[in-house]
Amino acid sequence: MKKDIPDFSLEVAVNSDFVAGVDEAGRGPLCGPVVAAAVIFKNHNVDIPVIIRDSKQMTARQRAVAYDWIVENTVWAVAECSPAEIDELNILWASMLAMKRAVEKLSVKPQYCLIDGNRVPEGLNGQGVVKGDAKSLSIAAASILAKETRDRLMHDLAKQFPQYMWDKNAGYPTKSHLQAIEIYGINEHYRKSFGPVKERIKNENSHN
Repeated sequence: MKKDIPDFSLEVAVNSDFVAGVDEAGRGPLCGPVVAAAVIFKNHNVDIPVIIRDSKQMTARQRAVAYDWIVENTVWAVAECSPAEIDELNILWASMLAMKRAVEKLSVKPQYCLIDGNRVPEGLNGQGVVKGDAKSLSIAAASILAKETRDRLMHDLAKQFPQYMWDKNAGYPTKSHLQAIEIYGINEHYRKSFGPVKERIKNENSHN
């Protein structure tokens, strides 16, 4: 296998009819949900006319084209955990829960799951695959759906809250985003357990 070009080797090795690739997007941002996706390819001999890689290695245009092809040609589902759930559970367990929710939403129940990372969410049958989005086409496809879904969500939220520039930073703690938080404070979409947000709340409380 060439470096960082995923294929169906892991799916074929499982020897099950329905193998789901599962990944999430949005662990690092200060706001918005963590979004997970699950994807089952109906045929592992399919000719794929689009680029499907680790979503972080693709351009926005490549991701958008791949997204459209994936939703037309696979069995898929997306799910999320809200900022409030992230604060309650912590980001790791919220990511696990979002992935489990995505698998449970699939219209076909997978016999086995390939999960990006080194953990398998409780209740799912499968294996963790470190850097799975560079190895498995199903996981790579899930990474694209999760990232595209989350980016589009943050674009929509940016229309309501343009001062935070979420359409540009996707909620990550860029310098301009942190400056905006200093000026405008936070709202219900922020993760109150994350460092810079926690700090802001503490400062506000100490001035009251």
